[in-house]
Amino acid sequence: MDLGLKGKVALVTAASKGMGRACAMQFAAEGARVAICARTEADIKNVADEIRGKYGTEVLAARADVTKAADVKAFVARTVETFGGVDILVANAGGPPRGGIAEMTDEQWHAAYEATVVSVVRLIREVLPSMRARKWGRILTIQSVSVKQPVDGLLLSNATRPATAGLMKTLVPELGPDNITFNVVCPGPIMTDRFLGGAKQAGLPVDQYVQRAGSTIPLGRVGTPEEFANVLVFLASERASYVTGVAIQVDGGVVRGIL
Repeated sequence: MDLGLKGKVALVTAASKGMGRACAMQFAAEGARVAICARTEADIKNVADEIRGKYGTEVLAARADVTKAADVKAFVARTVETFGGVDILVANAGGPPRGGIAEMTDEQWHAAYEATVVSVVRLIREVLPSMRARKWGRILTIQSVSVKQPVDGLLLSNATRPATAGLMKTLVPELGPDNITFNVVCPGPIMTDRFLGGAKQAGLPVDQYVQRAGSTIPLGRVGTPEEFANVLVFLASERASYVTGVAIQVDGGVVRGIL
């Protein structure tokens, strides 16, 4: 299936590893031009080199922290200057730390809101002029299954991520006439560094930790970043032109709710 992404400009944040990296790679595989950023310059440049070597597509790589307004503004401006505009935004950021109500400080609450909600607001604000001018746009944000049901031990995520889903849903009728869609993609257990870091916290060898996690998932295994990226890239494509305002989980069946 031709996803209609050849030549499109996809801007992916926090793209040096995990799901962000997998999404950037998949966009490049479909012929899109990609703009990628991360907080560590060397890491994001390595991903850019890998994309160029593997797919031969145009890549803009920059160091940027999406929790900093100046970084967001500068990165989007540089993307527009380099490629002429932005067609697809994938708003991604690291997740808040684990912990319960007695452990989380006011500073951690503010940081979680800044990373999960405000960073998405800023990115959307910056890319909208380009998308409106083109009368085409795909805005996606990588969140968590905590949008659909709380995850044990992830108070900050459970409290802030649904707010981002509410933001996205609210923008659907306002921007729909400009042919811009808004969708939230909610990963469950995915084989990322963050997920594997749970092995140390659990005091288990990595393979045993992954096996234990897989046994709690209806499909019997932990998902891969590439499986996640396949869903997100489809939602960003021309083939998903009538899909907007949804929060779709990619979780192997973990979420038990009907909606």
